[in-house]
Amino acid sequence: MLQLVVFGCGAAVMVLEIVGARILAPFLGTSIIVWTGLIGVVMASLSLGYWQGGRIADRHPTVRALSVVILLAAVLTAATAVTKALLLAFLAGHGLGPRLGVIAAALLLFAPAAGLLGMVSPFAVRLTLRDAATAGATAGRLYALSTLGSIVGTFAAGFVLVAALGSTTILLVTAGFLAALSLALSRTDIRAKVAVAGIILLCGLWLTAQDAMLAEAGIHDVDTAYGRVLVYQGMDPASGRPIRVMTTGPARYQSAMYPDAPDELALDYAHFFALGLEMAPSAPSVLIIGGGAYTFPRHVLAKRPQAVVTVVELDPGVTALASRHFGLAPHPGLTILHEDARMVINRSGGPYDLIYLDAFGTDYAPPFHLVTREAAMRLNAQLAPGGTVMVNAIGPIAGDGSRFIRSLAATFAAVFPDVALYALGRPDAAMAAQNVILVARNHPTPMPESKDSQLRRFLDQRLDPALGADGVVLTDEYAPVEWMCAWLFKND
Repeated sequence: MLQLVVFGCGAAVMVLEIVGARILAPFLGTSIIVWTGLIGVVMASLSLGYWQGGRIADRHPTVRALSVVILLAAVLTAATAVTKALLLAFLAGHGLGPRLGVIAAALLLFAPAAGLLGMVSPFAVRLTLRDAATAGATAGRLYALSTLGSIVGTFAAGFVLVAALGSTTILLVTAGFLAALSLALSRTDIRAKVAVAGIILLCGLWLTAQDAMLAEAGIHDVDTAYGRVLVYQGMDPASGRPIRVMTTGPARYQSAMYPDAPDELALDYAHFFALGLEMAPSAPSVLIIGGGAYTFPRHVLAKRPQAVVTVVELDPGVTALASRHFGLAPHPGLTILHEDARMVINRSGGPYDLIYLDAFGTDYAPPFHLVTREAAMRLNAQLAPGGTVMVNAIGPIAGDGSRFIRSLAATFAAVFPDVALYALGRPDAAMAAQNVILVARNHPTPMPESKDSQLRRFLDQRLDPALGADGVVLTDEYAPVEWMCAWLFKND
């Protein structure tokens, strides 16, 4: 039984770590900064647990003491499920930035349970050890079992649990599993252990009822195979109209739709994207990287019914939400590919009259491998003669925070003969994060005129072509995109 407990606790640690990234995502993102902070804190907690576990085991080498440690880990795991939203909202509102924010969140939510679970292996070694001559083999066997459990927990969480259950449910299932391990290890304190199991069950029922109330209010919190997605009703701050939005990160919503006018574009950057249709044939071939709520692909097909539109969306769960809440329906001109976009553009394809890049890995940062020189070369290779690439980026256009925008311009200018940047925010807010559209063409010709006053204003806000002169040309070898964009999250 002791060996099974060691295996199970090793699995629980990795389930907590992987699910922890999903829990942090809506508030802190999923960047390498978040993963680094989370892994670092969990490893530090395990180290402290190993040390303290060995000391406590020497003083109280009993199975009952170990079962209490595991029971406490179960209680703290359940507490994480109940308190995570309030704690993360509190931390997000205090402007700690991504680095301090993830460290503080991980310390509060995951370090206590991880530290207790780290105590299990040295405790088990102390309980199992009978002969100093075999101490090495005993310790090696138990730590190997713990590591094997961690491997199983990693695969189970990443390949099965996250796709099948929500983050909160996984935490509660893990808490119940730990409580069961504690009870199986020692039948002492059975009333306390049954009480803990009952509390975990009540927490599950309460959180399930809470989720049902949120869904009834139009707020949907969904864990997909690739991320955590929120869909909710809101109000457009500019027009005051009701709006339905989709978000996958903490910074701002990525897709939006007016429920009373589903084919009308609700976001400024999508409105600018529509200008691309004026530069394309009447029945254009269009590649859109990043589906989101699919509002722009639907707009293209509504305006150009004969268009051939291919959308590359990594996450099938996002597409399912777009079908359920944003009116996405099958269309003879629409093809959806659930693949990594870089894999798609690396293949021979096209030619496309228009390519739109509107993908964000986390916060303000696009996936780095989509904005490198090599990626730009592949996009250029997919274009028809006279074709256009439009890239939606977010960042300031002046100051330290503009490093990514400058580097994006420098990277595409290294490939395309005609590159322009258009700021969609207020001219007097150059230091604030705003949508910036990069337009790259393989034919240097003037941009089309527009009768739309908003589009004319955007076109008048073309940025100085020298903006990218001091930018870094991003490559597959060196592209610190998330590091460049981390400043934005801290200062937005």
